[in-house]
Amino acid sequence: MERILRGIMRYRHTTREQMVKEFQKVRDNPQPKAVFFTCMDSRMIPTRFTETHVGDMFVVRNAGNLIPHAQHFQDEYFSCEPAALELGCVVNNIRHIIVCGHSDCKAMNLLYSLRDPELASLDNRRISPLKAWLCEHANSSLDRFLEWKNNGMKDPLVFSSETPLRKFVAYIDPDNKFAVEDKLSQINTLEQLSNIASYGFLKKRLETHDLHVNHQIHALWFDIYTGDIYYFSRGSKCFVAVDESSVDRLLDEVAQLDETK
Repeated sequence: MERILRGIMRYRHTTREQMVKEFQKVRDNPQPKAVFFTCMDSRMIPTRFTETHVGDMFVVRNAGNLIPHAQHFQDEYFSCEPAALELGCVVNNIRHIIVCGHSDCKAMNLLYSLRDPELASLDNRRISPLKAWLCEHANSSLDRFLEWKNNGMKDPLVFSSETPLRKFVAYIDPDNKFAVEDKLSQINTLEQLSNIASYGFLKKRLETHDLHVNHQIHALWFDIYTGDIYYFSRGSKCFVAVDESSVDRLLDEVAQLDETK
C-alpha cells in the first residue's frame, strides 16, 4: 500500500495534468472502439502493449480471460462478463470484441491440473472458488484440449465465431514453440469466441451485413517472456506474431472481415 500511495504522489507531479486533459477531451463524447477481455494476471497490462489511451477500450479482467457461455445462466444468475458485453456492444455500440490470453497463465496452469478427477472433485470445488469457476466455465476448453492432445496435437480444431455457421479452422502452436499449458491457453482463448456469440442480445449485431453496425470478434495472445503479441489469423489458421513482416497482411485481413459480413 505504501508503494501505491507513493506512486499516486508521483502521478500527481508527472502525468496527472496530461491525463486530465485526455479525460476532458473525451468527457462529453467518449467513443471506445473495443471491449477487451483479458486475464487478471498482474503482468498483463493491455493498455501498455496496445498503446491505447483514455477512452479507447472497455477492459474486463478475470481469472483465465473467460466469457461464460450463455447456457450457464438464468435470469437471476448472471456475472459481470455478459453485462460488460451488453454495456459495451449494445449500450455503447462498440463493434470490436477482443479476447486476449497469455503464456504462463496461472489459471490455465491450474485448469491443466484439473484433468485429474480428484482435483476437480465436487468437494475441492466447494472449498475453492477458483476451481469452481474454472470447472464451470473453462471445462469445454479443457475437454477440447484433451481430445486434441490425445490425438497427437497435430490435427486442426474447428471453432465458431460470430455465428454458429461462421466457423474457422485453427492449428495450435504448429511450430511447437510453447509449453503444453500455453497450448491450452490458446485453445481456451479461441473457445471464448463462440461463448461470446452465445448471447441472444448480440445475435443481430453479429449477423448483420450493415458495415456500420456489424460486430467482429478477435483473439490475441501475449507471450509474457518475449513481449510478442499474436493475432489469430483466420487466413493463416493460427496465431501469428504481430510484427513488421506481418502487420500489413493482418490489417488487410481485418478489413476483409468487414467486407465479408
